[in-house]
Amino acid sequence: MAQDVKNQLTALLQQALASVAPTATTTAIQLERPRDPSHGDFATNLAMLLAKALKKNPREIAQQLVNELPPSSLVTAAEVAGAGFINFRLAAGSKTDVVKAVLGEKGDFGRSTAGQRQKVQVEFVSANPTGPLHVGHGRGAAYGASLSSLLSFAGWDVTREYYVNDAGRQMDILGLSTWLRYFDQQGETLPFPPNAYQGDYVREMARQLFAAHGAKYLRPVADVLAGTPGLPAADRADDEAKQQRELHLDALIARAKELLGEDWHYVHQHALNEQLEDCRGDLKEFGVEFDVWFSEKALYDTGLVARCVALLEEKGHIYVQNGAKWFRSTAFGDEKDRVVQRENGLFTYFASDIAYHLNKFERGFDKVINIWGADHHGYIPRVTGAVKALDLDSDKLQVALVQFAVLYRNGQKASMSTRSGEFVTLRELRREVGNDACRFFYALRKSDQHLDFDLDLAKSQTNENPVYYIQYAHARVCSVINQWNGDLAELAAADLSLLAHPRELAIANQLGQFREVIETAARDLAPHSIAFYLKDLAGEFHGWYNAERMLVDDAALRDARVALAAAVRQVIRNGLAILGVSCPESM
Repeated sequence: MAQDVKNQLTALLQQALASVAPTATTTAIQLERPRDPSHGDFATNLAMLLAKALKKNPREIAQQLVNELPPSSLVTAAEVAGAGFINFRLAAGSKTDVVKAVLGEKGDFGRSTAGQRQKVQVEFVSANPTGPLHVGHGRGAAYGASLSSLLSFAGWDVTREYYVNDAGRQMDILGLSTWLRYFDQQGETLPFPPNAYQGDYVREMARQLFAAHGAKYLRPVADVLAGTPGLPAADRADDEAKQQRELHLDALIARAKELLGEDWHYVHQHALNEQLEDCRGDLKEFGVEFDVWFSEKALYDTGLVARCVALLEEKGHIYVQNGAKWFRSTAFGDEKDRVVQRENGLFTYFASDIAYHLNKFERGFDKVINIWGADHHGYIPRVTGAVKALDLDSDKLQVALVQFAVLYRNGQKASMSTRSGEFVTLRELRREVGNDACRFFYALRKSDQHLDFDLDLAKSQTNENPVYYIQYAHARVCSVINQWNGDLAELAAADLSLLAHPRELAIANQLGQFREVIETAARDLAPHSIAFYLKDLAGEFHGWYNAERMLVDDAALRDARVALAAAVRQVIRNGLAILGVSCPESM
């Protein structure tokens, strides 16, 4: 509705412009909503844009434009303000018409065609399946899911994708950790590396392994430790000590592969499958599902990683130094060049990431959105550079960064280290505060802003809790409609001209902005805008509900107010659906 009003105002201004400045009719007309409602419903800076070309004072031009505006039932007043703005005040009917649109379009109200059904891939979470998802992953999951729903609502053809890092060292460490804990099941004592995965979930996978196969994978402890470098003292934290611990871990992985032979693949896959299924189930319970689970290993199995490096070599972007192949990423703005193939012939993580992006582009997406943790900020130039080096359109690639969420419980920060096992899982957080609070609180801040997750607030049933505040507005409308006990289909015939109270017009005005909010939020990859919009809408409704009786004796006014309330309910439903939050009918 707001777009229709904008189009009508634009047409009026174009006619005035043709009269005032016939040589400047191509000037772009911008209409914005003033931040202060007392300044009107829409404002334009057209006069200021014309000032230089017409060599006149902007206020003088603004007054001329106002004088030349054609008569319209849409506009009740057009006023010159400030340095030369024109503020428009709209007729009440142009605001309340939105109520019928909402009730008619229902779940589709606010949908847009801005995306023009272009194909967009949103890749998010993509956490290494080396342990349960923690509250930091939860923020990326909530943001990615909400953004995907938002883009779909705004007219994009969205593919939600999870990139499974099922190849490489981290998965080897998880497989080794499980195998070493398997020895505990046999009563064998074997030193457990401090930099292996420590959590109880590793012990559980080892128990499963023993329950299914007994001592099949047991090997002599002396053989396991043979030839491995010793560990430094536990209290040493210097760089040399860290390096020694990593060398010890790599030596243990090599021994495991050698001693187990083909059985290593089973142990490795057992750990991978258990963690991947746990991750998939956790996310599904969180309301986050994916269209594609893409395997990193598949990039190697299909030869795409090797083909990708060969392509870069053909294009002159690879050089060899000390037996390793380097991508000349400094030529594309990176701080240093990057190894893509080590001297032992093994490809690096970066090489597979380049191949994955080549695969994305080969699948024909019009836009590729990567949602990464904020610690990956430095990774953007090298990946963007690789895309450019492959002669792909880097403008199609967009990276949205997600800052870590810090969980506060009883005033204390919670540690979230997956290697040490000292972390608060997403599942634990959801059980404590519920899915709705999780999804909404994660969406309350712009993704690249720091987020302190206040557990006390999330669990409270007060107006200070924004998700409770919005859901309560929805429940209140449900109560009103139940008490009214009429036929909702008849509300289309309600006399909306009776909605003349300033609070009612303010609510109608807010409803009319929903599609604009959707399109702007989609353009800016900013689902948090939906959360703020819904909070404001709920505030307008609660203020009206507390100040006015809904179910008055006058049947016509009663139906008009119920129609407005029902429209509020529908828009809250549409907005919360994008954020993955439920709409209880009673609270």
